[in-house]
Amino acid sequence: MTKARGPFRAAVLASGGGSNFQSLINHVASGDRTWSINLLVMNREQGAARRARSAGVPIHIIPTKGREVSEIAQETLRVLDDHAIDIVLLAGYLRCVPSEVTSRFSGRILNIHPALLPEFGGQGMYGMNVHRAVAESESTMIGATIHFVSELYDEGAILGQWRMSRRPEDSAEEIAAKVLKIEHRLYPAAVDHLCDALLADTTPERMVDVDVKDSFEEHHRKSSTSIELTEEIQ
Repeated sequence: MTKARGPFRAAVLASGGGSNFQSLINHVASGDRTWSINLLVMNREQGAARRARSAGVPIHIIPTKGREVSEIAQETLRVLDDHAIDIVLLAGYLRCVPSEVTSRFSGRILNIHPALLPEFGGQGMYGMNVHRAVAESESTMIGATIHFVSELYDEGAILGQWRMSRRPEDSAEEIAAKVLKIEHRLYPAAVDHLCDALLADTTPERMVDVDVKDSFEEHHRKSSTSIELTEEIQ
């Protein structure tokens, strides 16, 4: 699967409304990128499909209910091959990715997790479950994590994290809203970072933890990965 030059063709695996998927679409549309979005894969029709149609991104539905994992894996690999996909991006995807897929795309499959790993990860730690766990903890930081996808939930190597201080009075809902803004900035920048490394045929360095509010823009200037900051996180 090694490729000498971009743009790398990306498939997004998504569930739900697809706000992270939309942030990726917007980023690709905002300028010359080393990657493009060429496919949306879902297990059933949801809001992200509407976003894909608006952007002209092909959609493939892979039902999972009542099917063997091996059958799901075969269909997933077939559709990824049919669209000549180079990288796979999970965006709120709530199904376990078959090991055949993670093995084929090792080093080229990313997930975004709405908390800081490894503390707030594992099976069942998604959506409001993870934000409630953070709210009930004594952690002084909140944030999001980009990691490579492995056969185990949230245990792949971490590519980057962005953190900000947590206010003790913040509810799970308030934490969720703040972290979502971080996710929308973090994911596109991390994909840029991965693709830059793939083009250079190098292993991507871990994107150093920073405080999003104070240091996000400076960090990206230093890492040669740019993203316009348009929202203030309070």
